[in-house]
Amino acid sequence: MQIDDALRVFREHRARRRGRVPIVVPYTGYGSTAWVRVLGRVLITRQLPSESPQESYRGWRSFAGVPVDGAPVRVEVGGTVHHVVADRGGVIDVRVAVELTPGWHRITLQHEGDGAVSPAVTAPVFVLDPAVPFGVVSDIDDTVMVTALPRPLLAAWNTFVINEHARTPTPGMAVLYDRIHREHPAAPFLYLSTGAWNVAPTLQRFLSRNLYPPGPLLLTDWGPEPDRVFRSGRAHKIEELDRLASEFPDMRWLLLGDDGQHDEETYSGFAKAHPQNVAAICIRQLSNSEAVLAGSRSRESAREETTAADWAYAPDGGGFAKSLQQLGLLEGPTTAALPRPAATS
Repeated sequence: MQIDDALRVFREHRARRRGRVPIVVPYTGYGSTAWVRVLGRVLITRQLPSESPQESYRGWRSFAGVPVDGAPVRVEVGGTVHHVVADRGGVIDVRVAVELTPGWHRITLQHEGDGAVSPAVTAPVFVLDPAVPFGVVSDIDDTVMVTALPRPLLAAWNTFVINEHARTPTPGMAVLYDRIHREHPAAPFLYLSTGAWNVAPTLQRFLSRNLYPPGPLLLTDWGPEPDRVFRSGRAHKIEELDRLASEFPDMRWLLLGDDGQHDEETYSGFAKAHPQNVAAICIRQLSNSEAVLAGSRSRESAREETTAADWAYAPDGGGFAKSLQQLGLLEGPTTAALPRPAATS
């Protein structure tokens, strides 16, 4: 960790000598009518003359940016200004008090260090309706997009795939999520992944381009910890799920993942610890070739026997739709023809 800090300080000093200044990279947040979780990152990165701050953070350059440790940030939410501080990785992950109505809102973020403020950027925030008891938590790799790569190569893939067009959506999953969104228009969608915050803009564009419902990304920082070189992806998922159970104790979540990593174990553990917060668990079954690359196979019987939750297994969104209809979480196929509610901004 000391080596990592020394390298970051060296890179920051060199970038500042070259005249580069920090900018805020905004991420989608969420919250309740009384608080919101503000997410973003402060980086020193090159911005081309033709780009706005919100367009300059893409592709491999997302990993070339230098995070600013302890960067002061000005956050304006609903006319109220809050002053917060980023962590050692430049990540802004803070909870601020608000008075907002349920639905989508926009907040403004600016870096305010060095006697100046950076250009203002805006981030969407979804405020959950306390009267809505149902939400969706979805994995990303091999659940909403087909990665089809060995797990050790995922980091390189996410780093150097510049264009989200190169990523393939999982068959039927966008249609399934759209159906869920139509029948539960106020339900939140959260995308939980072991991916780094660096790839958040690319993932958001992928989800939007493939018509997945909008929602916050819950990613992690790949920096070292005192006892290990890289942070545990599974521990990150467990922490985020436990946090959601604490923040929304009356919410029941539909959990979606795949059998290529640890989603079954993670969701099973959550279902045993918080049975009242699980509506159902859907596990996508990888093809034989995908499973070989992922290095894991399904052990569904062991998972189902240890929890009281309803489990569904299918290779695609169409299979899950049938299971969710049987569980009463989706109506008949005619629901897909209903007009989609207008988005609230």
